[in-house]
Amino acid sequence: MRQQPRGRTRVAARGAIAAAAMFALALPAAAAAAPTVTFKAKVAPIPKNLKKRHSSAWPGTGDMYGKPAAVEGTFKIAGSEYPSASEGWTAGTLLGVGPAPLRRVMVYLPRGTKINSKPFKTCPLSKFENHLEPPCPRGSLASPPGEADGKVFFGETVVREKVTVQAYFTQGGKLTFWIEGKSPASIEQYATGGVASIPGPFSKRLTSTVPLISTVTGAPDAMAQYIRIRIGAARKIGRRLVSYGYVPNRCPKGGFPTKAELWFGGGAESSWQKVTVTTKAACPRGRPARGHGHRRHKGHRHG
Repeated sequence: MRQQPRGRTRVAARGAIAAAAMFALALPAAAAAAPTVTFKAKVAPIPKNLKKRHSSAWPGTGDMYGKPAAVEGTFKIAGSEYPSASEGWTAGTLLGVGPAPLRRVMVYLPRGTKINSKPFKTCPLSKFENHLEPPCPRGSLASPPGEADGKVFFGETVVREKVTVQAYFTQGGKLTFWIEGKSPASIEQYATGGVASIPGPFSKRLTSTVPLISTVTGAPDAMAQYIRIRIGAARKIGRRLVSYGYVPNRCPKGGFPTKAELWFGGGAESSWQKVTVTTKAACPRGRPARGHGHRRHKGHRHG
């Protein structure tokens, strides 16, 4: 058997090691763990007083076909990939204590959902940039106070924090989410968003882009582990109640299909990780509304 020169063997070995290293570097996203998300959605009544967390609801709103309603989403997020040494955090920092920061949320609403922001007042974005000083106009709230729970960092110390999340109508049919926490960190931030009509199995997509939230300079950014918010508003115009959202007139067997896409990451958008979750919201009680989906036969008259 002919023996290869040692120099060639070393060159081949170095080439194999380099190829393996390049292959490993080409797959960082696949190797990195992503957060796990559970998502629940439901059709809900619209509170009369959106300044309060718990308020009586407008009569005739909620889980009824074709009627005014709010949509409530609940997210539970778990993970242990953040902070990461690969992102530059030193060995002395608490590593891997939770999911990476939440950067974007997209919620897809079932076909037939109707959205109308025109009857409502809006709050200029400058108000949020000035920490809601002076306050937004009355009638610009798009949700009652929601809540989020997660972790914030003070140097190498990590602590839990609860914040309030509340939606406002802003110009151009958009939504802005005010995020406020008081203890242990003082947090006043806002997330921008809006609703768009889309083709396919869903008719509306609610998008929210979340900023990085830091507590002290040089510490990792805050992470979200629980979010619950109810989007919906209504007002009386004369004797008529007008709503931001309306329930579809039909519900597929098994419930309204709903999907959420969440992106997580502490750096550039190209490094964010996407998690997709689906759920179904229960069908309303009672019979489907007449009108949409029903065709009148020729010659049939209603008295």
